[in-house]
Amino acid sequence: MMDQPSILELVNAVRDFIEMHAMPELKGHTAFHARVAANALGIVSRELEFGTAASEAERRRLVALLGQDGMLLELNRELCARIRDGRIGLDTPGLADHLAQTSCDKVTIDQPGYDGLKRYLAV
Repeated sequence: MMDQPSILELVNAVRDFIEMHAMPELKGHTAFHARVAANALGIVSRELEFGTAASEAERRRLVALLGQDGMLLELNRELCARIRDGRIGLDTPGLADHLAQTSCDKVTIDQPGYDGLKRYLAV
């Protein structure tokens, strides 16, 4: 059996190549697109590393909040329906914490350098 690099390792290798070798050689619009590609690969890398755990934690919080089990998409739709019709509001125990943690997890994957995230985590 041959050892293969993981998907995460492959994504990180391509990102490193773009950032360390290709981008210094590029100019103008091509350099901009290389930066966009490197950023996209960073998001993919963080999603591979943290996404499954974040989604499962979100699902568990929703199960506790809603008092029912289900798939993440279904639970999020139910939460939206309950917020929309007033059955759940920010005064509902656990909702504000759930929304804050879910947002934190999503921003950690999408934009980990975001100043608002840094301030939130420092509290």
